[in-house]
Amino acid sequence: MQQSNLIDTPGADTRQPPELDTRPLADRLRPECLEHIYGQEHLLDAGKPLRQAIEEEKLHSMVLWGPPGTGKTTLARLMANHSAARFLSISAVLDGVKEIRQAVEQAQQALAQLQSTVVFVDEVHRFNKAQQDAFLPHVESGLIYFIGATTENPSFQLNNALLSRTRTYVLKALEEPAISCVIRRAIEDEKGLGKLDIQITGRQIERLARFADGDARKALNLLELAVDICRLNEEEKYIISDEILTDVVSGSLRRFDRGGDAFYEQISALHKSVRGSDPDAALYWFARMMDGGCDPLYIARRVVRMASEDIGNADPRALRVALDAWETCERLGSPEGELAIAQAVIYMACAAKSNAVYMAYKAAMRDVRAGGSAPVPVHLCNAPTQLMKELGHGRDYRYAHDEPEAYAAGEQYFPDGMVPCQYYQPVNRGLEIKIREKLQHLKELDELHAEQTKQRTKT
Repeated sequence: MQQSNLIDTPGADTRQPPELDTRPLADRLRPECLEHIYGQEHLLDAGKPLRQAIEEEKLHSMVLWGPPGTGKTTLARLMANHSAARFLSISAVLDGVKEIRQAVEQAQQALAQLQSTVVFVDEVHRFNKAQQDAFLPHVESGLIYFIGATTENPSFQLNNALLSRTRTYVLKALEEPAISCVIRRAIEDEKGLGKLDIQITGRQIERLARFADGDARKALNLLELAVDICRLNEEEKYIISDEILTDVVSGSLRRFDRGGDAFYEQISALHKSVRGSDPDAALYWFARMMDGGCDPLYIARRVVRMASEDIGNADPRALRVALDAWETCERLGSPEGELAIAQAVIYMACAAKSNAVYMAYKAAMRDVRAGGSAPVPVHLCNAPTQLMKELGHGRDYRYAHDEPEAYAAGEQYFPDGMVPCQYYQPVNRGLEIKIREKLQHLKELDELHAEQTKQRTKT
């Protein structure tokens, strides 16, 4: 029979002795007490809700959201261990509804022995709606305490029904001092590398911590790799040289996941830097995304959006610059074409800003959706046939080019019975200054025409 991926970890520690333990360093050093957890002070400092829940053995269902290597699995295990609860682990990558049912059966057996059960679901955002719904009745009844770990925003990835039954804790990427503490503990603790005589400088530890980019697991994996490839000297010491460290950290430093939260956070930072007229910050975020492997054409499309949403008619050239950069990148390819996008990004950041078009379009869409299908006024209808002319289509239409200043003052273009709205309100920046002045002049012509019509009516 195929063995299930479900992992049952009772209260007793059944791990192998350190000298026989071949598990990865990060797994061997998983903290078993709060004192060995570095970082996450906003959750684990004295008096913080999560720390109190752990210390007071107050189990509750939760979602742990944060980047890789920030302690999500560790916190879930600590919660279970402090409450003497059975800990069942499910991987959303490998398991499905079958494993969920098995976990429920084991939880029922544990409950019969008056023991609580924590069901930990790693990468919970990979579960579909049906799989997430399978937990609901058992969380609701209290049979299990659900703890989900995710690197993605749970608001987008988890069902509202499941989220409403859990509390979400946000974990942060670890700061370099915290990761340095993790590395030092690994070197000193016998469960880690404490039985080896490892020679590493404080500067090298800081370099590893910096390269780990907020991920404690990555830091320990790099340390373990460095120890594996360095040679014992005559005094049986493992001397980690700068050359070895350079070889170990030769991969990419930056955290970028091409579609996950980091991806959307960085494009958001780029967009907001452009909107905020900061060309240097905008260029930095553009470079970050290029360095992380983002498709430059994706950014080109977003820059076109920025030209319409945040610049608009304050500088209509921006849209053409954005489109030209997109076309240039398509023709030249990477990396040459990326320079054109960088040029466009800087232009967008420096251009005059206006969201008047964006706001006007949204306001018009609101009215259209709320107002139904109002017919086109007869005088605005085309009349290509004799019948349509007889029905009055186009009658009394005033051809603007035949009017003074090519403007038919007082003409009505909205549907009959609808109060005219001013959706577009140009800002006092860039070309929209001139647009604003022109629209104000046309408004004055309308008022003059209305007054003249009123006087003619009286006489």
